[in-house]
Amino acid sequence: MSKSRTTTKKLKDGDKLQPIHPGEILRIEFLEPLSLSATKLATYMGVPATRITAIISDTEKRAITADTALRLSYVFKTSPEFWLNLQSNYDVAMLDFTGQKEKIRQEVRELAQV
Repeated sequence: MSKSRTTTKKLKDGDKLQPIHPGEILRIEFLEPLSLSATKLATYMGVPATRITAIISDTEKRAITADTALRLSYVFKTSPEFWLNLQSNYDVAMLDFTGQKEKIRQEVRELAQV
């Protein structure tokens, strides 16, 4: 069973939950069950510990890059696409959550059909 965050606030119709950052998934679904620290994971990955702590931070929320995705895939025997899809889905969901998606839609013009 997942230990991801839950909300105690009552949602009204039309309210949206904030998207879950890939770092939270990394921390809750991978690091905690394995009792693996960010520092130890960074050692396995060959990266500075600050990279991992920034990704799993509740406040900083650093993005997972292609390099990090590849390294995570080797450590956890997943695919880099798994991690990159988590990140890209989060990015698009945040545009929707913050209202930027609609703003962008209003700014963009469709290509006229020939």
